[in-house]
Amino acid sequence: MDNPWLTIIGMSDDTAGTLPPASRDAIAQAEVIFGGPRHLELVEAGAKGQPWPVPFSVAPVLAAKGKCCVVLASGDPFWFGAGGSLSEHLSRGEWQVLPAPSTFQLVAGYLGWRMETLTCHGLHAAPFERLRRVLSPQGRMICLLRDADAPAALAKWLTEQGAGAAALHVCERMGGPHQRVRETTAAEFNITAIAAPVAVAVALPFDVGLSRASGLPDDSFAHDGQITKRPVRALTLSALGPRPTETLWDIGAGSGSISVEWCLAGGQATAFEIKPERADNIASNIRDFGLDHLMRVVTGASLDTIQNHPTPDAVFVGGGGTAELFERLFTILPKGTRIVANGVTLETETLLANLQAEKGGTLLRIELAQAQPLGRMRGWQSARPVVQWSVTL
Repeated sequence: MDNPWLTIIGMSDDTAGTLPPASRDAIAQAEVIFGGPRHLELVEAGAKGQPWPVPFSVAPVLAAKGKCCVVLASGDPFWFGAGGSLSEHLSRGEWQVLPAPSTFQLVAGYLGWRMETLTCHGLHAAPFERLRRVLSPQGRMICLLRDADAPAALAKWLTEQGAGAAALHVCERMGGPHQRVRETTAAEFNITAIAAPVAVAVALPFDVGLSRASGLPDDSFAHDGQITKRPVRALTLSALGPRPTETLWDIGAGSGSISVEWCLAGGQATAFEIKPERADNIASNIRDFGLDHLMRVVTGASLDTIQNHPTPDAVFVGGGGTAELFERLFTILPKGTRIVANGVTLETETLLANLQAEKGGTLLRIELAQAQPLGRMRGWQSARPVVQWSVTL
């Protein structure tokens, strides 16, 4: 940091007089000070102050390059703050950061919660559905919320998820003289006159959350019957081997259930589906599982749509697998890409057998049966066999 033109300063909900000397010196020397109206008022920025635009954008800060600039943010600017948004556009020597304790730390310290045992979420602009994949029995989380109305909305959403018994700690203006913490439950939320900035700490009951094993129940998804059924989906995901940050192409996605579970494991996915009504179901599943930042759906014939998307680490072909499609995939996919393809027709089975003979990999025949009523008794009802080809290019 030879001569950074930008200083990013973290502030708790307090007066500028409690800031450390380095932060106060940077504010005094600044030519321009960016921040929210509350922060600008606290440091008495006056004519130097420039409030963030609505909707939020870092463009005014980047346009001020060459001046001595300060950005004011809440707590730790690199924990769901403006710091990360700015650093994406800057070289390492252009900024320095002077953080304060984050709201997460202040809330956890007040409640006596271990930080390593909970999850932290910035929900200023994100839907509550983002929390669905982290709901867990007796889990704890701290959520930064956008305004005074959001805690009640969060309580309503938690109740709809079966977590009405969750204990909520509504934490207002943490770290300053106006700090206040009030308690209620999600189902009985009755707190009013909430002051922002606000966070809600949630202690979940024992009976909530999605299973983290592959193969969620079929009725977890919106679908029209075209869905990779639960046992086959579990085997397919095992073959795909999802890992955090990896990208999946889900071709002939149907309901998008494979993509959803891939993203729940920490990856990203693009689901390709030719039928618009099924693409609508995929979009619904993306919303319901809170995966809008990790997953998207592309409508149209896969041969026409698979190019010009982020390069995948793995590809699943669940429908529409043709010799032409696989030839295209072999042409455009990099070495090391994992491919898993399922087939139920004789024609697809023959195609996959020929591909395995040519390209290697493994063939698996999946035959399942479920107990069904048979008169006054029960018998085994066989599902269509599925042939699965797995290969790494």
